[in-house]
Amino acid sequence: MQTSALSFKEELKSAQLIVINAFKENHKAEQLLHDLCRNVDQQLSKIWRYFDFPKEAALVAVGGYGRGELFPYSDVDVLILLQQRPDAAFRDKLERLVQLFWDIGLDIGHSIRTIDECMQESAADITVQTSLLEARLVTGSRKLFKEMQQQYAEAMQPQKFFQEKLLELQQRHVKYEDTPYSLEPNCKESPGGLRDLQVILWVAKAANLGNSWRELAERGLITDAEARQLKRNERAFKDIRIRLHIHAGRREDRLIFDIQTPIAETFGFKTTESRRASEYLMQRYYWAAKAVTQLNTVLLQNIEAVLFPQPSVPRPIDEHFNEVNGFIDIARDDTFDANPSTILEIFLVMARHTELKGMTARTLRALWHARLLIDAEFRHDIFNRSLFLQILQSPQGITHALRRMNQMSILGRYLPNFRRIIGQMQHDLFHAYTVDQHILMVVRNLRRFTMPEHAHEYPFCSQLMANFNQPWVLYIAALFHDIAKGRGGDHSLLGMTDAKKFCYDHGLSKANTELIIFLVEKHLTMSHVAQKQDLSDPDVVQNFANVVKDERHLTALYLLTVSDIRGTSPKVWNAWKGKLLEDLYRMTLRVLGGETPSKDRELKNRQEDALKALRLYGLAPDAHEKFWQQLDVAYFLRHDASDIAWQTRALHDRIDSQIPVVKCRLSPIGEGLQITVYVKDQPDLFARICNYFDSKNFGILDAKIHTSKNGYALDTFLVIEPAFAKNYRDIINLIEHELIEILTRQTPLSPPNPGRLSRMSRTFPIVPTVDLRPDDRGQYYLLSISANDRNGLLYAVANILTKYKINLHTAKIMTLGERVEDVFIVDGQALQGARSQIQFETDLLDALRI
Repeated sequence: MQTSALSFKEELKSAQLIVINAFKENHKAEQLLHDLCRNVDQQLSKIWRYFDFPKEAALVAVGGYGRGELFPYSDVDVLILLQQRPDAAFRDKLERLVQLFWDIGLDIGHSIRTIDECMQESAADITVQTSLLEARLVTGSRKLFKEMQQQYAEAMQPQKFFQEKLLELQQRHVKYEDTPYSLEPNCKESPGGLRDLQVILWVAKAANLGNSWRELAERGLITDAEARQLKRNERAFKDIRIRLHIHAGRREDRLIFDIQTPIAETFGFKTTESRRASEYLMQRYYWAAKAVTQLNTVLLQNIEAVLFPQPSVPRPIDEHFNEVNGFIDIARDDTFDANPSTILEIFLVMARHTELKGMTARTLRALWHARLLIDAEFRHDIFNRSLFLQILQSPQGITHALRRMNQMSILGRYLPNFRRIIGQMQHDLFHAYTVDQHILMVVRNLRRFTMPEHAHEYPFCSQLMANFNQPWVLYIAALFHDIAKGRGGDHSLLGMTDAKKFCYDHGLSKANTELIIFLVEKHLTMSHVAQKQDLSDPDVVQNFANVVKDERHLTALYLLTVSDIRGTSPKVWNAWKGKLLEDLYRMTLRVLGGETPSKDRELKNRQEDALKALRLYGLAPDAHEKFWQQLDVAYFLRHDASDIAWQTRALHDRIDSQIPVVKCRLSPIGEGLQITVYVKDQPDLFARICNYFDSKNFGILDAKIHTSKNGYALDTFLVIEPAFAKNYRDIINLIEHELIEILTRQTPLSPPNPGRLSRMSRTFPIVPTVDLRPDDRGQYYLLSISANDRNGLLYAVANILTKYKINLHTAKIMTLGERVEDVFIVDGQALQGARSQIQFETDLLDALRI
């Protein structure tokens, strides 16, 4: 048996290698899939004969293997079909057969069933029913196989099968975020991928409507041109999947960043000055996935109409459109050709009639072909411009309208510069979507602020939006804020020019035009100020107020900024960023209201608010005095009143404590933990604390470093760890205990662990940067660093600060997906000499590169 297994394995491997090498020369995907399948058929047939099974048994290929297609490293799914349940001796032989399948190198998926068992499993599990739909006899009893096929066909309920596959498709789409535009799509499972095409063919075959795109066209379910397009896109996805398998040397269906460029190069794409080779490949992929999604919608509707016939009684909506069974339908076949303005009008009608579930297949097809009517003359038509504005000004349905317009290639035809960023990737390590999908996500986020059902998500934003006049102005700014990505140059300035032309062409008022231009040009400003500058400095707030000038500009920029950050990636937004932006908004609003920024006034306000909170704790009226006498103005300006009250309550009677004091609580912002450390100051304190947090895989969102007048460090950290998101309360006591132990023992610091870069960071490394510059008075230095994120990075930075005996006053830790942009305010005394500065920056860069 061992000799036989080795012989079968070598024969199979050799045949597979010949097929793969032939593909590398001729790039014929269909030939490779069929040749690999034929090779496996031959080996399995030999093995079946080797075991001399009775004539009443059959070896049946199911699933993709049953379809006659086998990718280089795909599963080989087989059914061993028996006339009756096997006895012990036969069962032992079957086990040895399956083991031999594995031994020769096949990733086998097997089942051993009688016909009755097949029917029972098929009725109970749609996955089994689907795999049997494409069953194919490999070897053995043809009579038994035909009998199973007959019983399967008799048991098939096409309507039920269609409904279950449709639900399965919807669940899969939700799993992949309902978009084909993920930056790392799964070419098999993502929306618009191979699986969507297979679903169509499955439900069509189950309903006896055809087994191929050509047959579906012959039945009138699609046109000949659409059949050719589907076949072309199917071949393209198969080609990509084959290359993924060959490159990875295993089953790999994801176009992950690591291998996008190598795969692109196998297609002949080259990296240019403006674009990576992978970007050319991925844009082709997205366009194909988009076309599949469009045609899938048409086909599913047409098949549903056959399986679930309903009387089509048109109910007129207006002279151009009817309602048919809950869908909008064109009144005549030539509606769009006869009156091109209806191309936009249909989206306006749907926005006004939210009861409509979508467009009929006839309408979708006609609209898809009519998109070419949108030319320069169409775009210059005043009525068409008015229609587009009315869509954006609709009280509801705006997001759905824009998404449909993008899906049908209408939006890109109407806004030519938008068409340039459809399917364009963003290699900045924090955007999770293509540029066009990010823009539509930002519009969606803005729209959600207007909806009562979403008011619980961001109540402050919803409150501001409720009082914001003409919110559609924000939607236009969102459409243009990133529209110039990928052109080279500053996309904010280029996008501003596009926005200005749009506003002028569409007759917007001078005030709205100015606001939109401002928002596009400054859409990154508020996040930069909030996350990188010291908000306790009145000059920072005053300068920002000078930029926004009035409350309407401030509110508009705030709402756009929140929506923009939330629309980048689920990993980028967090409650801390939300708090920083809201703090900046409120501070700036007070300045715009006539309040002159003043440290004295802010100091007094925070102290008064803190005292009010302390009274709720039941402390004596003067309990805070001794503690506050040890604190300077900077402490009060950098801490919220609630933080001051919390720390005062914990430390007012432990001012001269000889042992470290560590207090931990759930963060007031609703995410993470807030940790305060009070201990006699020591040079390596920040590094020691960072080392502990790294050991626990805590991410540090914020650090406020303060030294009291009596020589104690009073440091506050905001940390998160997703793994503990629901159980932060359970680890509070542990953190307090362990940190006290570490600070008490003061063992020598371990060298920084180099850490491992994530897969994305290895694929798209960024050049670390260090920027060190003094403030106006030369008292402090602003230290800004940028690098790929990794475990232990902040500890490595802290070690360099310790080495140079640099005192840290505050730290702003900003993580943008896989990129960190941290800002520190440090003492300038140790960096007075130019030589010291150069050496410090060099060492810091070395630490960031490790």
